[in-house]
Amino acid sequence: MAAHAISIADVVAAEFLPLPTILAAHAARRGDAIALADERHRISWAELGDLTERVAAALQAAGVAPGDPVALAATNSVEAALAFTGILRAGAAAALLTSSAAGDTVMAMLADSTARVLFLDAAIAEKIADLPFPDDVLRIAVDDSDAGIALSGWLPPAGTRAAPVDIAPEDPFNIIYSSGTTGTPKGIVQSHKMRHEYARRTLSGGYGDDTCIISSTPLYSNTTLVSFFPALTGGGKVVLMAKFDARRFLELSQAERVTHAILVPVQYRRIMELPDFDSFDLSSYVLKSSTSAPFPAWLKADVLKRWPGGLLDAYGMTEGGASTILVAHEFPDKLHTVGRPSPGHIMKIIDEDGRELPQGEVGEIVGHSPVMMNGYHRQDAKTREVEWFDAEGRRYIRHGDVGRFDEDGFLILMDRSKDMIISGGFNIFPTDLEAHLTCQNAVREAAVIGVPSDKWGETPFAVVVLADPTADPAAILAEANAHLGKTQRISAIAVVDELPRSAIGKVLKRSLRDRFGGNPVTHAFS
Repeated sequence: MAAHAISIADVVAAEFLPLPTILAAHAARRGDAIALADERHRISWAELGDLTERVAAALQAAGVAPGDPVALAATNSVEAALAFTGILRAGAAAALLTSSAAGDTVMAMLADSTARVLFLDAAIAEKIADLPFPDDVLRIAVDDSDAGIALSGWLPPAGTRAAPVDIAPEDPFNIIYSSGTTGTPKGIVQSHKMRHEYARRTLSGGYGDDTCIISSTPLYSNTTLVSFFPALTGGGKVVLMAKFDARRFLELSQAERVTHAILVPVQYRRIMELPDFDSFDLSSYVLKSSTSAPFPAWLKADVLKRWPGGLLDAYGMTEGGASTILVAHEFPDKLHTVGRPSPGHIMKIIDEDGRELPQGEVGEIVGHSPVMMNGYHRQDAKTREVEWFDAEGRRYIRHGDVGRFDEDGFLILMDRSKDMIISGGFNIFPTDLEAHLTCQNAVREAAVIGVPSDKWGETPFAVVVLADPTADPAAILAEANAHLGKTQRISAIAVVDELPRSAIGKVLKRSLRDRFGGNPVTHAFS
């Protein structure tokens, strides 16, 4: 099929089309239409096509072969996005290093990836400046800084085309490093087929030439990529934010006539709290989505009431498995859930012994779908740990979350299995306790962790951010415990200025346990 003949309908219908082929088709078809923009400049589809080819040709000249990992660690920018598309055009796998991580963690990810080329910017270079850097890794500065060889000077002349590359469905598309919220980050290998399936699903929901999205979360996050690449696959426009700011997000939404956005819940909260939120013209919005962290029902309701366009709450894993989607504007009575499994996705609830549980019972979530990782990069044993097989031998991914299906087949998330608290032999789900804290006007945010207890082995401990700085923490605790069951009651409370979060908004409960979990709580509510 000739590149210029590829339509959105072709992409949706195809079992597989390599993304570089689709992007080249749009570059020929869309010409001067804007493809990528950031706060400094914007480039057309024709320029995206040319620059993607030139990055790929430079990588090939540097000895990068199909399937090789090429690392990217940079703040969101047009140039960082072009490095990504160029890596893919060369047939290489984009190893996405967590740019918000500490320098030693970035270097550990680089070593794990085995990449021999690193695209970076000045901010990353500063983080790793005092650390040993391997002599055989080529550094390319996407911002033309002295972080490495300037990208603009490294590229071959305009019009240069890369050598053809055959891309198979299971070839690695990218390696995403897990956030590290539950332990050492692992490289999650996702295939071209997996990315194609994400795009097919998204395009069938309305993405096209007129789509404009904002990418306000980092390019190393799957949260970003599940909208970033489908928008480009549909021939639309992507506006990149180097750093999220609630008011600037609304300004860009209004100026760029944004149609779609995917945000994490903490971003929604910060946006909706702006006193002048209602003064912005957001009438161009068709659909907003959320993922990556629990989205409180009250916040969903506020977004539905005040922000034009539909709202989706998506639940899933970077590793794949199965995902659920709550079409919130169609099911306003199900805002406490994360929806039903996506078409073609199979989700089951199993017990501690791996036995499937009936509907309504609480257990571990496992899932199977067309969007499943190949495995963890160079960690076969870790891959096997997250796999579960049903009686027919079908492969599932363990989500690490605990939940149940309600009577209508909507999934209710209880908690991360590693965050569940076992107190006096009873299972306690922190999200239940957090809901009783955040429903109080005096509490902006809350996180509950398990800490050692002489009496119960483990007991709930609350960490809150106050909306009212004059509020009495003891009164907040008493009010929550008045509505909790005897085994659920919170033993103590601490007030902080902000909760520790990853770059995509996940509360880092491991950090809270490190800070508050060292001393046993010697009292508990009886």
